[in-house]
Amino acid sequence: MFTRTNILVRRFAKCSVDVKIRLFRSYCICFFDIALWMNVKQSIVKKLEYAYVKCLKNVFNFHKFASVTGMLLELGLPSFRTLRHNAVLRFSSRVSKSCNTLVRTVDKFCVALADG
Repeated sequence: MFTRTNILVRRFAKCSVDVKIRLFRSYCICFFDIALWMNVKQSIVKKLEYAYVKCLKNVFNFHKFASVTGMLLELGLPSFRTLRHNAVLRFSSRVSKSCNTLVRTVDKFCVALADG
């Protein structure tokens, strides 16, 4: 994540905020299989969330102590928790609508395990 944002900062520093937002959405918000990160330690997720915020501040030249909520609202970008939550919802929706019987059977089994 830091490598990608440093490339954006270096190559596109003089671009407008709209261009930077588009680039950030394209290159920095795509987390591979984030919906499946259920067994990851919370400390690791927190570190990634802090890295996300730090990268946002770096790309858009916000002060170190700038409000994260205000920054996200001003830019119109989602928080890390929102990204993760939406990915989980999209994934579970795709699995539940699947026509594959094996996928549906595994989904029912996982839901039964989660319910206790």
